Amino acid sequence: MSNQKKQPAKERETKSTIQTYTVKNPTTVLAFIQQVHSGKSRSAIKSMLKHRQVAVNDVTVAVDTTPLMEGDVLTINTGKMPERLEHDLLRIVHEDDYIIVIDKKTGLLSVGTEREREQTAYAILKEHVKQLSEHNKIFILHRLDRDTSGVMMFAKNKEVQEQMQRNWNDVVTDRRYVAVVAGDVQRNEGEITTWLKEGGAFSTISSVVANGGQRSTTRYRVLRRAPGFTMVECTLDSGRKNQIRVHMKDLGHSIVGDKKYGGIKSPFGRLALHAHILEFVHPVTGKVLRFESNIPKPFFTVF
Repeated sequence: MSNQKKQPAKERETKSTIQTYTVKNPTTVLAFIQQVHSGKSRSAIKSMLKHRQVAVNDVTVAVDTTPLMEGDVLTINTGKMPERLEHDLLRIVHEDDYIIVIDKKTGLLSVGTEREREQTAYAILKEHVKQLSEHNKIFILHRLDRDTSGVMMFAKNKEVQEQMQRNWNDVVTDRRYVAVVAGDVQRNEGEITTWLKEGGAFSTISSVVANGGQRSTTRYRVLRRAPGFTMVECTLDSGRKNQIRVHMKDLGHSIVGDKKYGGIKSPFGRLALHAHILEFVHPVTGKVLRFESNIPKPFFTVF
């Protein structure tokens, strides 16, 4: 048996080589890379774009004609990159050395339960990052219910996770959901504030007076109206479990398809709740990143 000591995990991990450039004059991604990497062919640059090695202002770009403006920051990752993830239930919309942002489909758990550990966003992304090193990991930042679709993110190391969770309300600058609820919501906009705490059967209990839970506010505004239905946009000041679902019930207009909180049968075949917008301050660069997931087309069929 060999007596050779194993290297610490951090030393064995594959390190990415990041090159950063600030744009001084309006141009395109192709022209700029050809300028800073003289002699690099267009096909080579397209290959870099295809493999998600180029980002502008921390957002990955895939088109060589993408315009660049003065002050834009372009980064090139010349290290090994994982293969593009192809999965029916989630899509990566942003990935760098610190975070992964995904667009999750309805029906996919965010993290494992006692009954399901393999078919989760966490498990899928864990296998994805291990392509570069078996020591790479994924860390939970927040969750979406199984039947809620839309944009969410994970951290790629413990330090980023702890930093973002510790300062969550300051880090997340815009977080909006879209829901279709039953009935005609009277006011065009408003807010609901109650104390929320976890109850039995994985449900959340809401109270207008302190009940040992957390004081939580959901602001809403009406987007569309139709006989028997209202589409609302909800903004959170916090992210308590089932917060929007229980607050819509408190309003007297449960989310369509929400059996747990009194919702009517869904004509969409799913819970009508979607995480539409997520905007946050990047934990390392300090830049504000904004991601939007399109409102599911079935939601519009009743309007």
